[in-house]
Amino acid sequence: MDILKTSTEWAKAELLSNGIFILAGVIFFAVSLGVSQMGKTEMARAVVIPAFVAGVLLLILGGGLFYVTLKSLAGFDAAFAQDPSAFVAGEIVRVESTMAQYAVAAFKVMPAIILVCAALILVFNGPVWRANLMTAIIMLAVIIAVDSTASVRLAAYKDKLLAARAAQ
Repeated sequence: MDILKTSTEWAKAELLSNGIFILAGVIFFAVSLGVSQMGKTEMARAVVIPAFVAGVLLLILGGGLFYVTLKSLAGFDAAFAQDPSAFVAGEIVRVESTMAQYAVAAFKVMPAIILVCAALILVFNGPVWRANLMTAIIMLAVIIAVDSTASVRLAAYKDKLLAARAAQ
């Protein structure tokens, strides 16, 4: 098994996931711009700022993750050439840490925030409150969807890393 090739393919798939965050940010910007130009109702005007903020947050998230993943990808060859067993061990530690973060943030905290936002929609009737809460729900749902696929891909990558370590 060529673990360097596997690691590189995993990182390239992560770059695609990071690009989805960036695309979602651009879509939120487009919604903000479109609604600011064409929105006539109070509810439509209330969506402009939350959609803009969500777009900024998703662009920051996607851009930051894209940069970190690209930097890691660039260092794979040198790290593997220097010490293949240390590379595999380091990747296993990094993968386990990331999977633990997903388990808490993406699969516990964010769904809880979505539930709180949904409950608050029932309590607050103002258009600004509703726009903020609905935008938060949509943004968090996008993050959970992307992180869910990334988590599955990460688990498969971990299995390959463990198999490579056992074969060494």
